[in-house]
Order: sequence, then C-alpha cells, then structure tokens
Amino acid sequence: MAKFVIAGRADCPYYAKTELLADYLQKNLPDFRIHKITQRPEVWEDWLKDVCEKNKWSHKNSPIIWRELLDRGGKGLLLGGYNEFLEHAQLYYDVTSSMTTELMKVIAQENLRTHIEKEQEEEALKTYVNPLQVWITSASTPACYNLIPILTSGEVFGMQTEISITLFDNKQAEEHLKSLVMETQDLVSPVLRSISICTTVEEAFRQAQVIVVLDDTTDKEVFSLEDCLRSRVPLCRLYGCLIEKNADESVRVIVGGKTFVNLKTALLMTYAPRVARSIIAVALGVEGEAKATLARKLKTTPSYIKDVIIWGNISGNNYVDLRKTKVYRYESAIWGPLHYSRPLLNLIFDSEWVKREFVATLKNLTATGRQFGGILAAHSIATTLKYWYHGSPPGEIVSLGILSEGQFGIPEGIVFSMPVKFENGTWVVLTDLKDIEISEQIMTRMTSDLIQEKLVALGDKIHFQPYQSETELHTKDRRISSLITDDSQEGQVSDEHKELAPDEEKDLITSDTADFQNLSPQATSEKPQSLEFLNDFESKTVEP
Repeated sequence: MAKFVIAGRADCPYYAKTELLADYLQKNLPDFRIHKITQRPEVWEDWLKDVCEKNKWSHKNSPIIWRELLDRGGKGLLLGGYNEFLEHAQLYYDVTSSMTTELMKVIAQENLRTHIEKEQEEEALKTYVNPLQVWITSASTPACYNLIPILTSGEVFGMQTEISITLFDNKQAEEHLKSLVMETQDLVSPVLRSISICTTVEEAFRQAQVIVVLDDTTDKEVFSLEDCLRSRVPLCRLYGCLIEKNADESVRVIVGGKTFVNLKTALLMTYAPRVARSIIAVALGVEGEAKATLARKLKTTPSYIKDVIIWGNISGNNYVDLRKTKVYRYESAIWGPLHYSRPLLNLIFDSEWVKREFVATLKNLTATGRQFGGILAAHSIATTLKYWYHGSPPGEIVSLGILSEGQFGIPEGIVFSMPVKFENGTWVVLTDLKDIEISEQIMTRMTSDLIQEKLVALGDKIHFQPYQSETELHTKDRRISSLITDDSQEGQVSDEHKELAPDEEKDLITSDTADFQNLSPQATSEKPQSLEFLNDFESKTVEP
C-alpha cells in the first residue's frame, strides 16, 4: 500500500492542485492513501523547517510530499514538491492534472477559510474537553473535606464542566492529603477528571483558574492582636506572587474562613494586582448564621428568609441589615402563593429581641468562630462560586466582600461586605437599593477597624486602637471621674451611660459587636500555618 503525506500552506495554489490530484488517485486506486496537513501562512516556514530538520530533508517550498514507510520499519521517504508529485503520478499511474491557474487560486482561498474554521472549532472543543483547574489552599482543614463533595457533584460549575482539583498544603499534611485524594476518587464523580496534591511552593497555582483560599492551619500562640494581624502578611505575599506568576489569566480567587477574611483578601489584592478585580471574600457564612437564628425565632425554615445584608468586616465588626429582609411561605393569618413574601421586621413583634438577643447570638457565633464550622464554610464558598459562574437568583440580594470603589460612602481601597447580584460571570453592586443608607457614625465605626487592620498588618501603624465616638469618650471620662470620687457609684454610672448612647446606636443590628460596645476585632490565640511551613515559604524567592 502506498501512503503519501501532502503538507502545505493553506492558501497555496500548488497545494490545492496537488490535493485535487491526490484525491482522484485515492478514489480510484484501492492501495493509494493520502494524509493532508495544512498550516497557516504565518507559521508555515517555521513548521517546514522543523519537519526538515527532524527528518534531515532539504525542502523550502509549499507543498512538501513524502511517502510513509512505517509499515516497513523505516522513516518517511521525501518525494519533493508539486512538480515531483505530478511526475510520480504520470510515471506510475499515467494520471495528470489539468486544473487552471484561476481555479487553483479559488480553491486555495477556500482551503484557507476551511483551515481557519477547523482551528476555531478545535479551540471551541477544548473548552469542553480541558478540565477547569481548581486549587484549594490549606487543604488539610475540615472546610476542604466538606467542600470537595460539593464541587464534584456538578452543582457548582455545571454537569457539562469537568474539573481537576489540586490540594495545596505543607509537607507535613501530605499523608492526610493522600487519604483525601483516595476518598475523593471513591466518589466516582462524572465531572472529576483528576485530583492531585501539591506541597512544593514553586509549583503552586500552575494554570489555576479557580483558587479557594481557606483558613490557615494553626499550632502556635499569638499573644497580641497586632502580632496576629502581621502574621497574615507573609503567606498572603507568597500566595499573591505565586498567583501573579503561575495562575491562568482568567483566574478567580475566593477567600473564605472565619478569621480576618477582609484583611486576607485585601493583602492578596495588594500582592496580586493583575487579578485584584477577580478576588472576593465570602460573606454567605455570616448571612446563613443570621438566617438560621431568625428562622428559629419565627419557627420557619432558614431557606425561606431572603435578602439579609451583611455590611463591613465579614469576620469582625459587621452590621447585619434586616431592613430589606423578606420571609416566604410563612404560616400566619395571611397566606399567599410561593412568590408571596412579607417584611421580616413586621413579623417579629419583639423588637428588643432583635436589638439584644439576636445581636448577642451572632456575636457568639461569628466573633469566636466556634460555630462557623467546615460544613457552613464549604457551603458558603460553593454557593458563592455557583453564583459567580451561573448568576444569583433573580431579584435576590447577595452579600459579598469586594474592593470598595466609594459606593455607599465607603472609603475606597478597603475590602468591605456589601449587597450585590451576580450576572454574566461577574457581580454588580446594588447601589440603586432604596432606604439602606447607613449613618456616618456607623460607617465610620466599621471602616475604621478595617483601615487599621491593614495599616497594622503592613507595619504602617504599631498599635491597633478601636474606634470610639465622642459620646463614648465622654462617657469613659465620666466613668473614670465617678470611680475616683466614689467607688460605690459605679453601678449608677453604668446606668447613666446607657441613657447617653445615641438612639441610632441602640438600634444597630450587628454581629460581632454587641451594640458596638466592643469594636476591636477578637484576638486569636492561633497563628496561620505551622512555623515550619511559614519559614519554608519565606526561604523561597518567588519572582512575580
């Protein structure tokens, strides 16, 4: 059997004439086979040079034709170009071509269009074939264990999108990660192409398209809030440089966890400026805790409560806004179809519960992070990713930590949780919502801590000082004065202070602040990552 390879520029008239003759021979001769290769005009010369160097041939024009001898155990035998192929066909098969020059040019242009269309089709197919590259940091944490089954279920990216997961953590966690890989493979997920582990810093985030940043593993005490803030910088600096260097241009970074979420997001934006717009912080965990607390009070299902807005610091001082919150399918004297809703604040008749017990409950949950476990963290991250890729439910408000551009009077340059909606692969801040204005005093309280956190972390400020209003400072001075004059009046002074608090401050619905009496972020006894891991990271030099 004779097998010939015909290669040429897609727009070459002589390739067009050779191709037509070869097609005729293949159709009429049972033992004649051809294989066609076309290249774009701009890459033809480089491609031809590589082929000739590989086979030790000498040929400079289009087309190039050779005969395959692989069935005989040898390499290809160069026949030559257009003229040589016509002579071969005339000599061996008594066949020649009578194609006119004009027809050769027309077919050549058709070949070029066909080649371009084929390339575009192949590129389109790659988007379905190539799996989405997902990286998870601190993969030994419980949140990762709960996140993987959700990602591999197809609910997040869709059943038509295959994913490849890489678990990134320190060397000490390698055995745990191997066990996690085996458990994940046992799921036999139809959307999971592969799962692997990475403990080498230089290889982190290679071609990553989605990066999930989880809470750091901890094993050391940090004795001051300032040290805890500064301890976040080395790892965020390293992650930022690696993202800039290794990640895909379209990478999306989502930051979750229960400690200093806003700060970590802001630091990653600082050290990965190229993708700063694609870095967000998850606020749905706090939103979920608020909905569950309200549902227990109303004796309903948390999923029936919508549009709870989380303002400010996700894992610190925040403002849980219920002014737009609605309740669906609530059993009461008024009943309507599934789309019928009622304002939540109209259904809670005990306003003191909202101001006191609700705030205290959320403070215990979010300030300490004790109840913000792996299941809630995983679900919050997965839901936010799902909205990011496929859009949030129409008309529903979603809370998200993003870089402020001055919306709602929030200072620019800080990561702040605010109301948004997801659509077309991005988010839109809902600046057109009515009656959600926040007083200047409340906004200053929330933004002051976020600004100070970043300044202390980066070393621009030595000590963290919780914000205090003039009323609080005046109250503090009166308390000190009263204590000096008469210790027995301490209880009376405390009662007087309650009366001095501004009305708008008494009505705050905040988690982690308890009526803003204690605005400093909760100090933690944990330090991110083991010291060996951080030291190992710091010893590496990563060029952005």
